[in-house]
Amino acid sequence: MKAKLAIRKTLALMCIAFAMPVFSLAQELSKQEKDYALQLLQTTKEKFLFQIEDLTPEQWNYKTDSLHWSIAECSEHIAISEKTLLSLVNKLMADPANSAMRAEMKYKTEDLVKMVQNRSVKAKAPEMLKPTHRWKNEEDLMAEFETDRQKTIDFMKLANNEVNTHLMQHPVFGYLDAYQWVVLLAAHSSRHTAQIMEIKSSKGYPKL
Repeated sequence: MKAKLAIRKTLALMCIAFAMPVFSLAQELSKQEKDYALQLLQTTKEKFLFQIEDLTPEQWNYKTDSLHWSIAECSEHIAISEKTLLSLVNKLMADPANSAMRAEMKYKTEDLVKMVQNRSVKAKAPEMLKPTHRWKNEEDLMAEFETDRQKTIDFMKLANNEVNTHLMQHPVFGYLDAYQWVVLLAAHSSRHTAQIMEIKSSKGYPKL
């Protein structure tokens, strides 16, 4: 009888364990995850640079109205965010690991990307990421963005399981690990590239 009770208790504990969330303290970074991040970083880089290449000064600085950013300002926001978020990720990796916070994570990576890219949900940029005409011209901005994006790509190429053990809270999405912060960075540039495309398709946008 005691043996049967022990077996039942063991089976019950096993069921509880299998029902727990998939956020393991020792979660591994799979090749599929790494490839996904690298592809997203590469494709969003190419799409952004393609959209701002060979613009006239009138196109670069055109605004649909006084309340919205120009292509120059959207591009600056993308470039500032790249540099700032990459610096944030490097600092996060230098901090002590805090794997226990994985239990607080709310979103799968794919869902996070969809939410960031969703332009129907508006967001206000923090002061530190707002454009202030830091670059003299389009070429300088593009060159610096390419350099910083390559640093982000290199970071992800060398990434290992450690990126899943360092977490920090995002003001909107809650706790994200370093891997998700990098993916968020790529999705963020995609979001504002879409904004640039909206400007270019507006009625008053200067034509060549």
